Amino acid sequence: MPKNWTNKDVFQIMEDWAPAHLAYDWDHVGLQVGSYKQEVSKILVTLDVVEPVVDEAIEKGIDLIIAHHPLLFKAIHTLDMDSQKGRIIQKLIQHGISVFAAHTNLDIAAGGVNDMLADCLNLQHRKPLVVTYQEPLYKLAVYVPETHIEQILDAFAVHGAGHIGNYSHCSFQTKGIGTFKPLEDTIPFIGTPHQLEEVAEKKVETIVPQRLLHDTLAAVIAAHPYEEPAYDIYPLQNKTNNLGLGRIGMLPKEMTTAELCSVVKSAYQVDNLRIAGNLESSATCVAILGGSGEKYIDAAIRAGADAFITGDLSFHPALDGKLDGITLIDPGHHVEKVMINGTVSYLKAQLHQTEIEVLGSNVDTEPFTFI
Repeated sequence: MPKNWTNKDVFQIMEDWAPAHLAYDWDHVGLQVGSYKQEVSKILVTLDVVEPVVDEAIEKGIDLIIAHHPLLFKAIHTLDMDSQKGRIIQKLIQHGISVFAAHTNLDIAAGGVNDMLADCLNLQHRKPLVVTYQEPLYKLAVYVPETHIEQILDAFAVHGAGHIGNYSHCSFQTKGIGTFKPLEDTIPFIGTPHQLEEVAEKKVETIVPQRLLHDTLAAVIAAHPYEEPAYDIYPLQNKTNNLGLGRIGMLPKEMTTAELCSVVKSAYQVDNLRIAGNLESSATCVAILGGSGEKYIDAAIRAGADAFITGDLSFHPALDGKLDGITLIDPGHHVEKVMINGTVSYLKAQLHQTEIEVLGSNVDTEPFTFI
């Protein structure tokens, strides 16, 4: 653990969860305002970076704001300090507050916004609604003396390697004889310099996702007794877990659309929602996509969803979807606020051995009032 944590350290923790490469190419994620080198002791998580949130951050002595919606989404050609955006940036710089955004990458990531929304409805057997990324897999084969097999298996497991479907600690071991001759300036774990050695070894193989390969290999080298461990890395054609936008899954029980709407209102703490569909129809398979998801109505229909929950529905897509037989439920874009508590919980778990304080914003950034 670093003695003095910087923004860069916290950004890496977010990157481990929601890598920037998952984001859509039109998106703007990562550092928005501030410095990678700035030390951080207090973090505020928010859905939106609006002026009241910045004022809240100043009042609470925040060093870093982590937001879902990017502050700098569209290009700025003039920094007018009399505009809201200009005042926000001015206040951030004056008070040394950095801003980091995790947007579509956090929507897509496992355990991200769409999984949080699905968790609220207790959706079972879920999968991405629209697949956007398949992570490459590698086979890591390590040659190790039989006395140190357990240490290598632990090195695999501690970094999450060796997962196949719902099984962990997956490996395959083959017995063999390793040969080597220690040369000058070596301090061999086994053997004598300038003498050919034969050692009973095992080839231990496991599967490693690309994002885990570097750390897994470093752990293996640290756990291996040899000065120069022998290992092979092979790219695989196996398909890994799909990642993507939205989620589709099964409700815990069949319910009417009216009952589902009641569950949605309670789960997302909204007083009102819009529906295009028959309140008496039944639903068992539900798709959900946080934010603006009307362009994925056809994807929800193709996936077999009885109902599709998303925000910002407009007239013609809603009408077409209803006529195509899918129930559309719009609880608003702002239900993505579930990311605040979810991100706070994640960061607290990752930073529990530090003195960094992580808070969720108390500012309601919902722009609409229903009367």
